Amino acid sequence: MDPSSIWNICSGTVIEMNSPKIKRALISVSNKLGIVDFAQGLVNAGVEIYSTGGTRRHLEHSGISVIDVAEYTQFPEMMDGRVKTLHPKIFAGILCRHHLDSDMASLAEHEIHPFELVVVNLYPFAATIARPNVLQHEAIEQIDIGGPSLIRAAAKNSDFVTVASSPDQYSAILEEIGAEGTTTTGLRRKLMAHAFQHTADYDKTISEYFSGQTEGEVFPATYQVVLRRKDNLRYGENSHQKAALYSAGDCRDANLVNARQLNGKQLSYNNLLDLDSALAIVRNQESPSCSVIKHNNPCGAATGETLVDACRKAFAGDPVSAFGSVIGINREVDETTAEFLAAGDFFIEAIVAPDFSSAAQTILTTKPKWKKNVRLLKVGQLAPAKPAWEARYLLGGMLVQDVDNQPDDPSKWTVPTDTKPDESMMAELRFGWDMVRYIKSNAICLSKDLSLVGVGAGQMSRVDAVEISIKKAGERSQGSVLASDAFFPFADSIEVAAAAGVVAIIQPGGSVRDQEVIEACNQHGIAMVFAGNRHFRH
Repeated sequence: MDPSSIWNICSGTVIEMNSPKIKRALISVSNKLGIVDFAQGLVNAGVEIYSTGGTRRHLEHSGISVIDVAEYTQFPEMMDGRVKTLHPKIFAGILCRHHLDSDMASLAEHEIHPFELVVVNLYPFAATIARPNVLQHEAIEQIDIGGPSLIRAAAKNSDFVTVASSPDQYSAILEEIGAEGTTTTGLRRKLMAHAFQHTADYDKTISEYFSGQTEGEVFPATYQVVLRRKDNLRYGENSHQKAALYSAGDCRDANLVNARQLNGKQLSYNNLLDLDSALAIVRNQESPSCSVIKHNNPCGAATGETLVDACRKAFAGDPVSAFGSVIGINREVDETTAEFLAAGDFFIEAIVAPDFSSAAQTILTTKPKWKKNVRLLKVGQLAPAKPAWEARYLLGGMLVQDVDNQPDDPSKWTVPTDTKPDESMMAELRFGWDMVRYIKSNAICLSKDLSLVGVGAGQMSRVDAVEISIKKAGERSQGSVLASDAFFPFADSIEVAAAAGVVAIIQPGGSVRDQEVIEACNQHGIAMVFAGNRHFRH
């Protein structure tokens, strides 16, 4: 058969001709979701099923006729299933080029059947290493060898072979087989691309896991990023910038990328950035908490006895800035909280929370002036943030670091001033220290009653940040505590804070002028805590 009878390329357009009918399928899956119905559909279409081990037994138990791969190859499974599909009679049947007489003659000579459909998904390596206290040998046993080889072989030969590497592809494949007895070039190309992405992502997960297991190595020598486009956004930070949202696929924690949107128009690039910050602030809080984000900085945040109390205090932090904000909440939004949010004069762009009660959802989508446009994002149960990496692109490369999301240890804090914080003041300092890490540097925040009352963000001068936070707080600065994301280079900030009525300060310490800062605090009777580490956020 001449290659041109399969497909031609003319002026960049693929013109599909004939493709082989699907007569045989090789099925070997770890994730058996939907596989019985899929296999039954193939049998109904006249397709022979070849399978291995657990998949074969699963299908036979469901009454589906299956040809055992070991019986076909005349070579038994061995080494507890480590070797079963790695055989020339399998790979020749997948890789044969149907338009080449020489390939087809080789199959006939060696009594090899061609496989036009390969259905494979991989051992659950990512799920295995996500388990607490998993042992390395347990992880190693979940490294699939035959599976990626089968997927890659089928994907390479996508002119003639259809590859299914995910259960959500079954229905589209069955639909085309039912209509034509085969699949279209367009679908095979799409499945091929997904297959190579799938194996690349799988290898990336394995590589990163074992790089982290190597003594003395924190970051791997090669850092691979495999992402899948989830959505095209209307635009980026500005209307002239194009943008898209990509999913890492392996994040099991509650997050914005996998959130379920319950109401409102499509999220924007800036919405997603702000909502991510809003969720990060409340995620680690044990008490009911609310954060109010504007331009990726908190203009309000609070914890309370109840969720509505936390929201009320958070919006009181900076009501002017809160207009057009997004908010993060760490509890299911209840009816009382929804009534408060709907009755306010503020305009809310989006709300992210673990869930919304049916009453709350009704209130938020029917009562406020902004009801049609508010985006409600349900992310599921929140859990404390796990250690992770974050990456930022530079021209020509990338920076990678640990995410600054782990709680600090107050037992390591020191108090160098004469005045010592009491238990209540220490709780306020802990709250302020939790908040300041989410504010752009140079960052200063004032808190009172476990609520932000003043924020100074993104300033080149630390004393300017102090002055801005005090201006925002107004009279509420009296009796407040101040958190600074880095040390004070001079005592001028202390003088400004003291004049405004600040009673306690938490900062990293470590300046060559620490003693001057301590003396200034002592002169004004201010308690000061050295946390020992900073929380820059550039």
